[in-house]
Amino acid sequence: MRLFLQLSEAASSGFGPAAITIGNFDGVHAGHRALLARTLAVARARGLKPSALTFHPHPTAIVAPHRTPRLLTSIPARAALLAEAGIAQTLVLPFDQLLADLEPAEFFQRVLRRDLGAEAIVVGENFRFGRRQSGDVNTLRELGFGMGVRIEIVPAVRRRGFTVSSSQIRALLAAGRVGAAARLLERPYALAGSVVRGAGRGARETVPTLNLELPSLDDATRALPLDGVYVTRTHDAGSARSWPSITNVGYRPTFSGAHLTIETFLLHPLDDPAPRDISVEFLHRLRPERAFPNAGELRSQILIDVARARAWFRRAARWISRPTPTPAAPHPA
Repeated sequence: MRLFLQLSEAASSGFGPAAITIGNFDGVHAGHRALLARTLAVARARGLKPSALTFHPHPTAIVAPHRTPRLLTSIPARAALLAEAGIAQTLVLPFDQLLADLEPAEFFQRVLRRDLGAEAIVVGENFRFGRRQSGDVNTLRELGFGMGVRIEIVPAVRRRGFTVSSSQIRALLAAGRVGAAARLLERPYALAGSVVRGAGRGARETVPTLNLELPSLDDATRALPLDGVYVTRTHDAGSARSWPSITNVGYRPTFSGAHLTIETFLLHPLDDPAPRDISVEFLHRLRPERAFPNAGELRSQILIDVARARAWFRRAARWISRPTPTPAAPHPA
């Protein structure tokens, strides 16, 4: 996939003729995938380049900084997920006050038509654009009709009573409902980063852990699950190795911790070499984080958590391996 970080760079590269889907695409969840699938279908039918337009920073960081959300995905992860879905080129458009002040018609004519060569545009039903979000899907239809651009509006996607959205996924993570969040994402929520040395108390007093470096997660802006202990799966970013694991997100109250930590204990032995960078997928919340009288009692609870996590993985394996029922043959007439 071609990735552009400036509008001028995309415009000079021959971005069009393009079928473009527009959005923040934070998380690249089930709702986003519906947009991407429709973009691919339109691109194939009309001989266009399947393309995505997204923004960085999140537009609310400019127009309403007090409402800026914690993000589900970094820009590199977002670009990789868009490429995985079949998008051929993505522009990450720097969002600043000049862009925020463009009227809808100006954004459509200058950015989408002139610079990106949009011949088809695919958006969700709640799409807003232009100065003070004054443009909506009806505005887009009118502009498209006037310039011969095909406009496709994709309805919202629902999963188990939830309308799929990045804000809904953030709310589920904040409540510790990582399984429900995974259903909307269509994959487990994951945090990735470098492994750093902790305080050393785990190896001496409880259990040894792999500790994620929070600065590499950009902790000020990344969405984190509710504090607690989770069943997880940990992947070595430098190889194909992975391990079932449990992960504590929190402040280590037993040791009067003052800073948030993400500590992972592998349920299988760690063969050398130890991973330098890992990705941790959150599968199920076991319990809240709490303080224990001493390290010995914390270690006993961790062993209980380990047993519960292993039982969870056994149940999950049985469910995955369960054969799909064969439909009954119809009765002869």
